[in-house]
Amino acid sequence: QVQLVESGGGLVQPGGSLRLSCTASGISSFNIDAMGWYRQAPGKQRELVAQITSDGSTYYADPVKGRFTISRADAKRTVYLQMNSLKPEDTAVYYCSLQGRVDYWGQGTQVTVSS
Repeated sequence: QVQLVESGGGLVQPGGSLRLSCTASGISSFNIDAMGWYRQAPGKQRELVAQITSDGSTYYADPVKGRFTISRADAKRTVYLQMNSLKPEDTAVYYCSLQGRVDYWGQGTQVTVSS
């Protein structure tokens, strides 16, 4: 059974930083095409924030370019999202995702940017 376990959300002031992490279990890295982070703010659709593929290629949504960095470790089954210069509009529930023959999702972690 594939599981994605996320951690690292919380409350931070504008301009601050947070690092999210997500570890996949129950799946070989050979079966992972990509891992990434989506977010969903209240009243809005879920959107892709950043993604890293099995060959190391990365993608960032325009609103987070230059502020967020996605990376991976642990035989490519752990993915991190380093979030710097956070803004109130980054407030959302952040979901880890895994794309392979089947797509999997984490349970979500709340990120709140507020003074």
